[in-house]
Amino acid sequence: MQRQGSIGGSAAIRIRVTGGALLVAHLALVAWCTLRPLDVPWVMPANVHPLDGIRADLALGWPEAARRIGEGLALLAPLGVLLPMAGGRLSVSPLASLFRTVAAGALLSLGIELLQTGVPGRVVDIDSLLLNTAGVALVHLLVVPAGRAWIRRRSARRSGADLLREERSQGRTPTIPRVGIAP
Repeated sequence: MQRQGSIGGSAAIRIRVTGGALLVAHLALVAWCTLRPLDVPWVMPANVHPLDGIRADLALGWPEAARRIGEGLALLAPLGVLLPMAGGRLSVSPLASLFRTVAAGALLSLGIELLQTGVPGRVVDIDSLLLNTAGVALVHLLVVPAGRAWIRRRSARRSGADLLREERSQGRTPTIPRVGIAP
């Protein structure tokens, strides 16, 4: 049985499997990048005050701030596309999709931050949680609604073309003459 609002047929399976595989690969890369121990002589204290780290980055100058803030935004940004892709829903409320995706991205970022407390050389930074979540939301808003609309249009065109081809190939539907009912 097909879920309400999902993509139909083998295309749905391909999209879900591709999305799931890319999601697993991306999360493995994120885990490798963020949970490796760092060999550093000293470690900064944890940043638990929102936006303090971003202010400190901005104080370093625009090129360095852009690099650091861009890294924070880009780390989990692909989840904005990969999570809905793995879900495979085509007809869904854009607001509900955004909320689910951002909530999942925030929880994954929180999980990474909590796991970093046990990794030597890594500290908790609330700003990376905020930037990661903002990156997920931004990519979702930029890509997913347009992608879903494109898939719906393409699907409608294909189903219309298939219907037209089917009508032309089979000709008119035969009619059966009505027979009167006996008294």
